[in-house]
Amino acid sequence: MFLRNSIGFSLAIIILSCSGKADVDILIQNGIIFDGTGNNSYNGTVAIKDDKIFYVGPPKFFTARKIINATDRAVSPGFINMLSWGVETLIEDGKSQSDIRQGVTLEVFGEGMSWGPLNQELKENILKNQGDIKYDINWTTLGEYLQFLEEKGISTNVASFIGATTLRINAVGYENKKPNDSELEIMKNLVHQGMKEGAMGIGSSLIYAPAFYSGTEELVEICKIAAQYDGMYISHMRSEGNRLLESVDELLTIANDAGIRAEIYHLKQSGKNNWNKLDRVIQKIDSARAEGLKITTDMYTYIAGATGLDASMPPWVQEGGLDKWIERLKNPKIKKRVIKEMKTDTDKWENLMRAANSSDKLMLVGFKNDSLKYLTGKTLTEASKIYGKSPEETAIDLVIKDGSRVGTVYFLMDEKNVKRQIKLPYMSFGSDAGTMALEGVFLKSSTHPRAFGNFARLLGKYVRDEKVITLEDAIYKLTGLPASNLKLKKRGYLKKGFYADIVVFNPKTINDFATFEKPMQYASGVNHVLVNGTHVIDNGNHTGSYGGRFVKGPGYQN
Repeated sequence: MFLRNSIGFSLAIIILSCSGKADVDILIQNGIIFDGTGNNSYNGTVAIKDDKIFYVGPPKFFTARKIINATDRAVSPGFINMLSWGVETLIEDGKSQSDIRQGVTLEVFGEGMSWGPLNQELKENILKNQGDIKYDINWTTLGEYLQFLEEKGISTNVASFIGATTLRINAVGYENKKPNDSELEIMKNLVHQGMKEGAMGIGSSLIYAPAFYSGTEELVEICKIAAQYDGMYISHMRSEGNRLLESVDELLTIANDAGIRAEIYHLKQSGKNNWNKLDRVIQKIDSARAEGLKITTDMYTYIAGATGLDASMPPWVQEGGLDKWIERLKNPKIKKRVIKEMKTDTDKWENLMRAANSSDKLMLVGFKNDSLKYLTGKTLTEASKIYGKSPEETAIDLVIKDGSRVGTVYFLMDEKNVKRQIKLPYMSFGSDAGTMALEGVFLKSSTHPRAFGNFARLLGKYVRDEKVITLEDAIYKLTGLPASNLKLKKRGYLKKGFYADIVVFNPKTINDFATFEKPMQYASGVNHVLVNGTHVIDNGNHTGSYGGRFVKGPGYQN
């Protein structure tokens, strides 16, 4: 039978009905094969049996239960989201709609915080600070959490780094102090446990309290343990702005001293005064790579980031966790000091409000309190006019009233640098966002458009329309490169015996539609997605299937 997709192109999907047994389960015929290596594409066939690739190569016919005619379509490995915040959204809805409709088949978590290992204090804080998505915590370790997702039912695969912040809270709490020997030993033992369970390595987010309090030596010591299991260190560095170069140096020091591969999360230069630092960043990375350090980077394809109002307030006021932070902000003397520091240029901590250079460039997108959701989508300038106060005082009041960090989009980066970064040979991609749907609880708040468009934007805007890199190179950066960096087994390439994580898409029509004003819009152009051989996207529609699994890191031990 023939099914018609949303743009009117007929894709033949033939269900084989015969008394004999089929050679394979699914046959993808007449496609343009991009195998994930970056090599030239070619017309060919992919055959899938059970959860693996049975054949990939020149045109060849097999009897099959289902045949997908991929004429004029790209057939590639599934895309890897190197920085996903689907940790809670996949609990709410395992379909992973915003990502899988772009071709993502693996979500990688762990930027600083991971959903394991969790002591009782961490569990209580996560439960207390839940927003619109509510869930029970019936796990303790990171492996148990990822296994919980698989058993619950997810459409994409999942993997995670161990959060350095999570380790610190387990051992030290939320205080600004150096761990003593026994506390550091607790952290190391938790790394051993996490790596054996299948973690990818250690992930840090050093601009945020309490991660901000972690010293370089502490990070080296926990990374030494991850290195024993061939893990990676991946970091939202201590600064992406005024101390960007020094922060790159710290990452290189950690990689060298711990003997570990390292990656820079969402490489950027925050604030116009720092846009000219990209050359020096590239020089530092290239020099380190030439000396034998395995350094890579990832990014999202936008000039704005998204985090919270905590990234505009000094770390000292946040010591002790959210409740202590809010308690201090209610003190008039402390509030006055915080406002002064928020207005002052500094290289002592990362102030994204100053980096954006205007409260017009801060958009409010996530509130916990229903009474404040009317401000969703407004700039901080607009909110400050409603409150009749300065932007700084308004930001403080919003944190107090919402009882949260308040989700915020910051316009910080330069489009020219975005294009330059896309070309870097060691660059892969991550959305730095949750996986959402256009229904239910997700409609209660807004988000950054990267949640719905990051990968389609690369393939449409930057590859097809602006020709920044070739399609072969882009697919390599979305598949084979990150899979190799993570040391994944039998994933990331179209090869016989590899897991059948496969995307069929139209290079001529793949597009992102999400904007900062209206971010909740699905991308188009992806026709089929298979995850471990399960047909999840069929002619652009979600089948409701859950083929996703917990993907283990290189140190996994049964």
